[in-house]
Amino acid sequence: MGIVNEGRYTTTNGNNFQRVGNRIMSTSAELVGGRYGSNFEGDTPAELPAAVRQLLERRCIRRYTEDPVPDGLLDTLLACAQSAPTKSNLQQYSIVVTTDEALRMQLADLNPDTGHMKYCPVFITFCADMRRAKHLTERHGFDYASNNMDTFLNATVDAALAMQCFITAAENMGLGCAPISQVRNRMAEFCAALDIPEGVFPIAGLTLGWPAWEGRMNARLPQAAVVHREKYDDRNLDDLVDAYDAQRLETNPISADGQRHADRYGVSENCTWSENVARQLSVAERTGFRAFLLKNGFDLA
Repeated sequence: MGIVNEGRYTTTNGNNFQRVGNRIMSTSAELVGGRYGSNFEGDTPAELPAAVRQLLERRCIRRYTEDPVPDGLLDTLLACAQSAPTKSNLQQYSIVVTTDEALRMQLADLNPDTGHMKYCPVFITFCADMRRAKHLTERHGFDYASNNMDTFLNATVDAALAMQCFITAAENMGLGCAPISQVRNRMAEFCAALDIPEGVFPIAGLTLGWPAWEGRMNARLPQAAVVHREKYDDRNLDDLVDAYDAQRLETNPISADGQRHADRYGVSENCTWSENVARQLSVAERTGFRAFLLKNGFDLA
């Protein structure tokens, strides 16, 4: 067991782990505006609980200290993950926790573009899992009739919700995290390394550790571009994205190294967020994903 005090986790044996830096306390309006990188003109509550403030300030952390994550704390965070809502309480997900250094290096070598995998003390793989429910159905003498697209989607959402609850809990304890979709780049090899069986697939990985830096907050699209009141309406999308692009060019420009597929499209002097999105999505990724799923027990019907 341990306690949290002003961003510090203290284990019962007296080991302290301090979150890097102390962020300046802000009003709720400043926190909400900070998430969008601009002033927020709407009404916000006068006071916000610490957990909500943490969410508004969250950022991915990809640099970690060498300090271990105590087992008791990790078990508590996993219980938080399992506290996530789940479709019909079917709990169609599994979590693989990897702390063995040699195995972490093996997984990192499969994903050379994500160097922080090598330096996190804990790597966690969140999986959609149809296998457990299928086994239980057949164990009770029933035919399993739910190997379809809906189960694939439900299991994926279950795993994603569990991952987000884990992230929220971990960050509130002062830890840093970064989700990694690249675990699906070499799916067969990744699953083989972790003995992930048929009927299970990783939706994402997650690096976990004590932050060695504060990270950088990425301003999100304006609320009006994402949130639709009463009915879907994207008539103002281009204007909203143009304003967002201009804001990011000023505050967080995309470097030459950060521009997608520069070998194909070259380097743009002023690459905007939306251009970089277009660059990335113009080249198909993970084209073998569906074939892998079909080969590994998912019908997707």
